[in-house]
Amino acid sequence: MHIVENKSKQGKKIYQSILLRESYRKDGKVKKRTIANLSHCSAEEISAIKLALQHKDDLSKLVHFEDDVKLQEGLSVGTVWVLYQIAKRIGIEDALGRDFHGKLSLWQVIARVIDQGSRLSAVRLAQVHAACDILGITRGFNEDNLYENLAWMADNQEEVERRLFSGRRGKESAEIFLYDVTSSYLEGEDNFFGEYGYNRDGKKGKKQIVIGLLCDEYGDPVSVEVFSGNVQDPKTFVPQVSKIAERFGCRRVTFVGDRGMIKSVQIEQLPEGFHYITAITKPQISSLMQQGVIQLDLFDRDICEVEEEGVRYILRRNPIRAEELDKNRLSKRRKIEQLKEQKNLYLKEHLRAKVATGIKEITGKIKRLKVDKWLRVQSKDRALTLEVDEECLKKESDLDGCYAIKTDLPKSAADKQIIHDRYKDLTLVEKIFRNCKTTFLEVRPVFVRTEKSTRGHVLTVMLAYMIVRYLQQAWNEFDLTVEEGLKQLSTLYMRIQESECRIQKKNNTMVILAPGSWLLYSHASLCPTRA
Repeated sequence: MHIVENKSKQGKKIYQSILLRESYRKDGKVKKRTIANLSHCSAEEISAIKLALQHKDDLSKLVHFEDDVKLQEGLSVGTVWVLYQIAKRIGIEDALGRDFHGKLSLWQVIARVIDQGSRLSAVRLAQVHAACDILGITRGFNEDNLYENLAWMADNQEEVERRLFSGRRGKESAEIFLYDVTSSYLEGEDNFFGEYGYNRDGKKGKKQIVIGLLCDEYGDPVSVEVFSGNVQDPKTFVPQVSKIAERFGCRRVTFVGDRGMIKSVQIEQLPEGFHYITAITKPQISSLMQQGVIQLDLFDRDICEVEEEGVRYILRRNPIRAEELDKNRLSKRRKIEQLKEQKNLYLKEHLRAKVATGIKEITGKIKRLKVDKWLRVQSKDRALTLEVDEECLKKESDLDGCYAIKTDLPKSAADKQIIHDRYKDLTLVEKIFRNCKTTFLEVRPVFVRTEKSTRGHVLTVMLAYMIVRYLQQAWNEFDLTVEEGLKQLSTLYMRIQESECRIQKKNNTMVILAPGSWLLYSHASLCPTRA
């Protein structure tokens, strides 16, 4: 294929034609034919075609990558778009509002789902994800704006939670609320709520904050509150009662809390129309047995109910839990037996060793394993032996797997099975705490110090959990974790609308984007798919 320029003169006029021609063979002879008439093309276009034909075997020579091709990485669009749609669907966008602060708050919630970190990390995430384009944020922001936004969230928390609750429930009024608390340790010393207290995380010597979470009967978060790290669980209960009555306008309410949360003092403070479902401790069960209110044989695999002076007791024995406790007790006894044998051997080989020292070590281990009620160590002729108090052991093992649920709800409102099931629903709150603290959302480490920033941070985590919970339910059938799904979505990039070519980089692979086209890069197949 080649270009031919012809000139002809007729009188005083000169005529010029430019033809695109090719050579071919027919019957052993070389012939030529015209493919196109290029006479109407400009000189620049003719030169470009000549250059392309000259380098048709190696087109890469046509482009100097350093000077002629610009490298540009598109913004990730898939993750933010999906999370935004979910936030709209479950009412988070409506609850936060659509002004600048509302959109910033929504971005903080989405950023918490994508990657857990500080406010600075949320700013950096917005530089690689299409946050502003999707959420409609029309002005720039930095970490200082996000810290100010946390204070805004704290100031508007009541209204945000009220909108969420009413948006989800509509005119339907909730009558059952699940409530529990947890603690989260701090790495620093200057947090407004930071105090030393009962640490559920097992981090000795670290200050903590206490977080109370209120959920409806379906396990959906309704409200979250932050308390000082030394506040006892029952003291956090009363504020929830007034919150339900005043903020959410509920008049007939049943609170479900564990045995350490709802005690006699809290029960007495409940207003009219409010009821409770809780559990009682083993000493309380033993006391009721001594009073003849309940009997040991009532605890069975099947649920049993006893009523005394308007208070209902739902009794049940969990055989699986009873077996676990028995195995655990036997395992502890074997460990102490092994220690006893080691000390006896040592005393036998070292005649000057003191028997009292061996007794002290074994007694200390017995106390640490919490079996000192029925097991003790004795000595005779420099030989150590273990003595079991069979009567105490029997009393302790008789109640293995036994639990008693206590409520003042009348039978007309709920039967014994419903009471039992609602108390077991507290595991939903415990699951939320595990998600928010350790497995995915990571409420800690806490990068904030002030009162409002801490409240805003914890509220952000609660809203982020609502999105994660929705995704877990939606993706459950696909055998896909939320984290894995979000990584897949993050490989979808924005369309690049430029007149010149661009190169999109992803996982060390470059894809040339021609003008007017765009590619979706699939991480799963490692193949670009034209959209």
